[in-house]
Amino acid sequence: MSREVARHGGRSEYRASQADCEAWGLALRPKKCLLATHERLRRIVVSKLMLDWSPQQVSGWLKIQYPKDESLRVSHETIYRSLFIQARGVLKKELIGHLRSKRLIRRSQHSSKSGHAKGQIIEAISIRERPAEIEDRAIPGHWEGDLISGTKNSHIVTLVERHSRYTTLIKIPSKETTVVVAALSRHIRKLPVSLRRSLTWDRGHEMAQHKTFSVATDVKVYFCDPHSPWQRGTNENTNRLLRQYLPKKMDLSRYTQSELDKIALRLNQRPRKL
Repeated sequence: MSREVARHGGRSEYRASQADCEAWGLALRPKKCLLATHERLRRIVVSKLMLDWSPQQVSGWLKIQYPKDESLRVSHETIYRSLFIQARGVLKKELIGHLRSKRLIRRSQHSSKSGHAKGQIIEAISIRERPAEIEDRAIPGHWEGDLISGTKNSHIVTLVERHSRYTTLIKIPSKETTVVVAALSRHIRKLPVSLRRSLTWDRGHEMAQHKTFSVATDVKVYFCDPHSPWQRGTNENTNRLLRQYLPKKMDLSRYTQSELDKIALRLNQRPRKL
């Protein structure tokens, strides 16, 4: 109540009927954006964009250049929206050419084409919830997995058993989650039940359908913390060793499953640190 009264002139000047009319006016949509209603601010923003300044640089410069004039403030997101949403009719489309990125659309950094936040795995079970028996490597059947990538958007699944460091490679035609989950499920179901206990994976979206995998194999999937692949240390170390046979600048799709099995065998026959 106090904020509402202060917004409309304070106790001495507040009038309920006038405040109600103003509230209805403020609620009207769509509203004109700041750059559409503030001509001086718009001219400044345009002049800086034409000098190849980024919207972030323009927004930051305004705060420094006009520290006492809060009317000359605009967020970089407002500038971006005015550039990419041409229906606003505020900034000309040609100004997009002055941006470092030449993309034709702009998405929030928190969104993706699939509608999920970037890096987010729905209902992911954190690695912090793994039982102690997985951590101490005492019982076989707990696996760590990942993809290694090559040129031409080629990928191979790598699986390492934590107790023995036994490594297996799985050929996949793409890293789409349906493809990866199906290939993993087929492989895991061939193992003895005693070797099907758990799988620890990075935050890659190739395992977005982890629940489908768990239903098909009865293997629970745990995920590393964001930006923490080192928590899957056994697999990370194995992937580095595999680069001797599968260099980064190579099209991995050219390998057959038989050839990948031979590479895995060579690695498994080498002494490994315990």
